[in-house]
Amino acid sequence: MPNCELIPDCPFFNDRMGTMPALMGMYKIIYCSEDSSQCARYRVYQRLGRDIVPPDLAPHMLSEAEAILSGR
Repeated sequence: MPNCELIPDCPFFNDRMGTMPALMGMYKIIYCSEDSSQCARYRVYQRLGRDIVPPDLAPHMLSEAEAILSGR
């Protein structure tokens, strides 16, 4: 699934999440351009909607996404 559909408005992809380590550039390639189905932000968006995605949720934070999805 190349190029995530959320890229135009994604705070992570568009650097609106404050200061981010250089590693985040690699995450953009992995999660936003190569396989968005593995992105924590995308998973929450897909199941619960855009408004439920926490603004500080980074793509690699899968355990946090699972907690949101399970209602914990």
